[in-house]
Amino acid sequence: MAITRSLFVVTHPEARHHLEARVGGWHDSDLTVRGELQADRIASELRSRIPTAASAPVFTSDLKRTRRTAEVIADRLGTRAIDHPGLREKSYGVAEGREQSWLDARFIFPPVPDDAFDHTMRLDHAEGIDGAETRREAGARIYAAVGEILTQRASHQVVVTHGFAHTFVIGRWLELPLEAMGRATFAAHSGCITELTEDDRFGNRTLRSLAAVDHLGDA
Repeated sequence: MAITRSLFVVTHPEARHHLEARVGGWHDSDLTVRGELQADRIASELRSRIPTAASAPVFTSDLKRTRRTAEVIADRLGTRAIDHPGLREKSYGVAEGREQSWLDARFIFPPVPDDAFDHTMRLDHAEGIDGAETRREAGARIYAAVGEILTQRASHQVVVTHGFAHTFVIGRWLELPLEAMGRATFAAHSGCITELTEDDRFGNRTLRSLAAVDHLGDA
């Protein structure tokens, strides 16, 4: 059964806030030198997996670390990077850009569920950080962004986003209801590539590979 559509989800590689142990979110951290090398390797991997004749638009969070990654990919694919703020990472409000230890000392974890637990409560859980998005707010924003992207039919598409957002991009592709995403997490690593596909007969959507990092080598 042939694949008629592929969506490659890329998480940005190493950025300055990683090295500085600072909270990311909407903090506009740039790539490190190592991150720039990793972006080049991501681009090379996608070039090897996407036919040269295919239309492959690249959609990206508009934050600097994702935008720079997307520009490298788009240049290698002979296309352009298209900003979509809806693909941003979850906002951590007043914690953004602060030391990670500052957030850790104030963060309120969601309750551990049991058999009688209402899992939708986790979507609306407040983490104790002023201005931070709830899981539902971030998820709804990302779902809407991916929904817009998927209306633009192309045989191959690339989405460049962030670690937390990665889960919701996959959830929207698989058409999982947002209400079911209170606990769901698809593991991600900096600079990883996840491949999502749709077949030509049934229109079934598949998580073909998750968070691959082999392309990064020793970078």
